[in-house]
Amino acid sequence: MSLSLAGILAESALRHAERDAVVIGPQRITYAQLWEQSRRYAAVLRDRRVKAGDRVAILLPNVPDFPRVYYAITSLGAVVVPVHALLIAREIGYVLTDSQAVMLIAAGPLLEQGAPAAEQAGVPLLTVLGGPDDGARLDLLAAEVEPLATYEQREPGDEAVILYTSGTTGSPKGAVLTQLNMTMNAVVSAVSVIQLRKEDVILGCLPLFHSFGQTCSMNAGFYAGSTLVMLPRFEPAAALDTIVDSGVNVFMGVPTMYIGLLAAAREDERRPELRLAISGGASLPVTVIDRFAEVFKADIFEGYGLSETSPVATFNQPDFGRKPGTVGRAIWGVDAEIAAAELEGEIRLLPQGETGEVVIRGHNIFAGYLNNPEATAAVMVDGWFRTGDLGVKDEDGFLSIVDRKKDLIVRGGFNVYPREVEEILSGHPGVGQVAVVAVPDELHGEEICAVVVRSADGGDLDEAALIEWSKERLGRYKYPRRVEFVQTLPLGPSGKVLKREIVKGL
Repeated sequence: MSLSLAGILAESALRHAERDAVVIGPQRITYAQLWEQSRRYAAVLRDRRVKAGDRVAILLPNVPDFPRVYYAITSLGAVVVPVHALLIAREIGYVLTDSQAVMLIAAGPLLEQGAPAAEQAGVPLLTVLGGPDDGARLDLLAAEVEPLATYEQREPGDEAVILYTSGTTGSPKGAVLTQLNMTMNAVVSAVSVIQLRKEDVILGCLPLFHSFGQTCSMNAGFYAGSTLVMLPRFEPAAALDTIVDSGVNVFMGVPTMYIGLLAAAREDERRPELRLAISGGASLPVTVIDRFAEVFKADIFEGYGLSETSPVATFNQPDFGRKPGTVGRAIWGVDAEIAAAELEGEIRLLPQGETGEVVIRGHNIFAGYLNNPEATAAVMVDGWFRTGDLGVKDEDGFLSIVDRKKDLIVRGGFNVYPREVEEILSGHPGVGQVAVVAVPDELHGEEICAVVVRSADGGDLDEAALIEWSKERLGRYKYPRRVEFVQTLPLGPSGKVLKREIVKGL
């Protein structure tokens, strides 16, 4: 059996040749044009001796060159190594070295860190988007070659993409995703999870180097023949403007993006006609779901996954209905269960209603961590992937994520789940955003601290008032004893709140 992730774009170039694949500002690129451009890029890479199985790193923002390069690499049967756009040269160098990349392809704006990283790792560098015209401009070279005739077929278990984790507990780990992992996750997401249509217009504001944007916005969108309106940087007012002006009807984002759109809507009375609103990456407070439905007349469908699950694992799917506050049920071909969290090297599944570690198995589970068999063995047990997230399933099979196992706060011997506290605090009208973290405490071991961004109506909110309010709504061991007010919460490029950075600043 042969299978290639490149086939997603190749097939849509046949089926939807004249439909717009990518839009950015006034520029519109059809599926036929994008596929030809990708094959031209592939010819340049082939001439530079990139071959099947080689790993090619890309450091690119959300611009048309991202899919051009991505599908050029996969067309050759080579492996894409997306690099986090906010890394510094030393960190980029680590990814290049660890992945044994044969080349780095970087965009002009990101060359400040990318160029020294490539030199440090001894890796050839190609540039796009206005990089130096030194004979290594991929976009200029591509104009002078004949496009690759077609794409290389691969085996289902062959490497397709290596996604590096955030490295919160040490050096980043490269999660190896196979051709089967990536292709199946895109197809299942497009067909049965999100149910995308060729008439859909998707806002491409999720970073494409991240698994959520890459699979759900780009790969699934291209499989369906949808149009991807690219936004290099998410800024709420500009995003709302783009959504309205471009006729976007599918919005995919992380919770901070939804909060940002609600804030932008207070200053902009225009409302798009959204067919679908998709959330992932982190838990979305129910208060935000309700407010979004009120303002934008659109329900938000939440899902769940990790880089190691390609990433989509569970979702609130139309076929099963929707339960706000849950991340839905396992997608087609995947099992998601709850196992005893305290057991190492063993999976003991728990009955419905009990809280434990979320474990997943199916076609979406990665092949392991690159060069790290010990880390792979720690998370892959009896065919199940241990996610490190705590969750619970209800009587209908809907999964709720309680918290990260490592984020669990143990106060005086009692387990406190930060997400539960955040959900309650988000209900206060003066709270715009909140993150709950543990701080050391001599008496209780750990104490609960809420870090709060005031809402537009929260100018007078102070620590004593919020603590008193929360005492009425949370158990005695759960409410925060400390509240810190900040202007913004530190965010990663995908919009996740970086709790480790919050803790450092306390």
